[in-house]
Amino acid sequence: MKSLVLSTAFLALMAAPALAGKAFISNERGNTITVLNTDTWEVETEFFAGNRPRGITVSPDGKIIYVCASDDNLVRVFDSTTYEELPSLPSGPDPELFILEPNGERLFIANEDDNLVTVTDTTTRTILAEVPVGVEPEGMGMSPDAKFVVNTSETTNMAHFISTEDYKIKHNVLVDQRPRYATYTADGTRLFVTSEIGGTVTAMDIAEDGAPTVIGKITFEVAGVQPEWLQPVGAKVTSDGKRLFVALGPANRVAVVDAQSLEVLDYILVGQRVWQLSFTPDEKYLISTNGNSNDVTVIDVAAEKAIKSIQVGQQPWGVVTIE
Repeated sequence: MKSLVLSTAFLALMAAPALAGKAFISNERGNTITVLNTDTWEVETEFFAGNRPRGITVSPDGKIIYVCASDDNLVRVFDSTTYEELPSLPSGPDPELFILEPNGERLFIANEDDNLVTVTDTTTRTILAEVPVGVEPEGMGMSPDAKFVVNTSETTNMAHFISTEDYKIKHNVLVDQRPRYATYTADGTRLFVTSEIGGTVTAMDIAEDGAPTVIGKITFEVAGVQPEWLQPVGAKVTSDGKRLFVALGPANRVAVVDAQSLEVLDYILVGQRVWQLSFTPDEKYLISTNGNSNDVTVIDVAAEKAIKSIQVGQQPWGVVTIE
């Protein structure tokens, strides 16, 4: 009898459907989140996400979705399985991008209108600090050891290195015009900052104490594309630190860069006005949000080729994935 019970249980387990990975796409104009199955690449559903959803991330366990509802002046929170809305978080005015620390406790939020970075406790739902930064803060990055948050201020054209211990700015680095995004390599030894209007990516080496040193700037050139259309915005670097992928806005390309030599290797054609990027957790695929064509493009990371485009909501902006 015991053997029969175990066999039945085993067969039931084998028959149960495997849990699919998901991508959550914030649709800035549609005010929704599109849920995409990353196994079948089919849209599962779409739900209301507040007014003008842009930045999007998930808790470390993948159970909670956080969304910058820019026109609501708050961070909306959702269950990643049921899509039920949970109590929201205070964010300061016009939150656009944010970064969640690895333990999920604090959210660092760029407030474009008030020139502040707001620090919010995700458990108590209270604001812990407001850090004055440059004019029009947008991009948010965090060092892998969580000791520094990097904010990019669009009008000041700086990357501000904020200590997560005392919320003080320790370093300011001048970059090119309208910096949009900041991302570290997984080992924390290099940082990349994209500059939309400057048309460059500034590369910095990071010392053990977190201090940055600019080592070079990556520029882009695509035959038949006007230089002013080459506008670096979102960026992601592979966990091995070998490849940097850069969304080039109205150029409708994702650049492939050798993250060590800073050489541009290739350009991948995607949808119109590519904005943000996200790897699937296994890093097999990279998803781009294409705001003007209302779709996302799936890129095979190993092959460095686009393999599929999927229609989503109106003006997709941000994307995050879970297993």
